[in-house]
Amino acid sequence: MVKNNRYMRIIFTRVSGGECLARLYRRDGVVVELPSVSRRWRVPHDLAHLVTERELLLATGLFGSLAAGAMFSNVKVVSGTPRHDAAARSKRILTANRRGLTVAEVLAAVLHQAVERCHPLPPYEKAREDWGIVEQRPFPWTEDDIARATDTLRDKAQQWEALGDTHTLDEFWPDVLTSPVPAEART
Repeated sequence: MVKNNRYMRIIFTRVSGGECLARLYRRDGVVVELPSVSRRWRVPHDLAHLVTERELLLATGLFGSLAAGAMFSNVKVVSGTPRHDAAARSKRILTANRRGLTVAEVLAAVLHQAVERCHPLPPYEKAREDWGIVEQRPFPWTEDDIARATDTLRDKAQQWEALGDTHTLDEFWPDVLTSPVPAEART
């Protein structure tokens, strides 16, 4: 796992009804909230994204994109002042990261299913299989990489399950995994 002194703080809060709300304290001073539909799972899907993307060093997935300033339709600003060009910046990030977001979704789903025990294949085999659906290049992770990421998610799942209502899980997103921001197109 990557750790350094520079990171975006993320607080996952269990809210009534079994749902989850992630509050992201971005390095630019803007705080955003990301609701997660969690009732179906023991572990919130967005927590699976965080762990998968952080452990596999995916800077162009959900959290790397959010750290760079991308905004998805279900994300809202709760404090701070967004940049004057926030909408255009978000659009550039989302366009550039389209493939990375798909890869992150596929891999997070594999690890999430492994922790939820929803798939009979071992996580490494399932990750390689699903990778082939979205990518033609060789699978870049080892069996140990996938096992480590799955074990980390299992640990976070246990921490999440131990939380009472309205309790939180404090996480981080390292700056080194913040997505690059494409330059504005010149006219």
